[in-house]
Amino acid sequence: MEAKSDKLATLDIVLDGLMRRYKERVPDVGTILNAMVSTGMINHADEIENDHIAFRTMGVPQLGVQSFEKIFLHYGYEKRDHYFFEGKKLDAWWYSPPRESDPRIFVSELRVNDLSKEAQRIIRSYTDEVTSDPADSLVLDNGLEVDAFLHKPLWRTPTVSDYQALLKESEYAAWVIYNRYYLNHFTISVHNLPEGYNTVADFNTFLEKNGIRLNTSGGKIKESPDGGLLQSSTVAEMIDAEFAGGEKLSISGSYVEFAERKVLPHFKNIPQQELHRRHRRDGFEAGNADKIFESTYTTQTGK
Repeated sequence: MEAKSDKLATLDIVLDGLMRRYKERVPDVGTILNAMVSTGMINHADEIENDHIAFRTMGVPQLGVQSFEKIFLHYGYEKRDHYFFEGKKLDAWWYSPPRESDPRIFVSELRVNDLSKEAQRIIRSYTDEVTSDPADSLVLDNGLEVDAFLHKPLWRTPTVSDYQALLKESEYAAWVIYNRYYLNHFTISVHNLPEGYNTVADFNTFLEKNGIRLNTSGGKIKESPDGGLLQSSTVAEMIDAEFAGGEKLSISGSYVEFAERKVLPHFKNIPQQELHRRHRRDGFEAGNADKIFESTYTTQTGK
């Protein structure tokens, strides 16, 4: 039991580090949380349930999901369903957490071999600098070391020309070549909020009243075919990025997502105050996620 509690304490350090840097990088997070407090929806940001966090990776031999997942499997996460995004040339998996209070994790991976020869050449000119799986040399029981790893460059800073060449073919590839393992988004579970804010529709209204721009790809609300999972997201924050040689460009950073998970039919008679995560629709939906990915795409950020 002691080893397990040590791992969970380490996980807390890693998750806290991810969220701290993410909030610094995505001003919308502070805007939303402050508005939630000032309207009396919550008393403190800690009351929010983080439905899931997401990461993007490059599918090359020494990196990708097979490397990245080692970190969170070590802390007790369990690998679950696989999703394939043909148009975007991506694979993804989600991971269920060791505690109900922890966020689910969604990790996607670019199918580099499915891109053009030129895009592959550009990507590998960077990722080939990583000659062995970096997760294998991490001391996973050292939370500060893992936190630092998730925020450090794995390869040299890209050039603007390489970034723009990738952007034309795969906006996902361009995002990862610059942003690497930065937290792509965190997700507010709206179903746990007070009446009037506890649906994605109501929460979207609140967001737009506070000047937040929403991703409109597939509609502002993305709904699973079973109706059990509804999602929306902000448009990614633009960041002033410095590229190789000191060149600067405004590019897509990270965004915020919102999820509403309906109570499963066989639990519908449980009183509201007794509902837990296990009573609600779990997992993800490829159709929803496909449109959420576009929160960082120029079709959304360029509006």
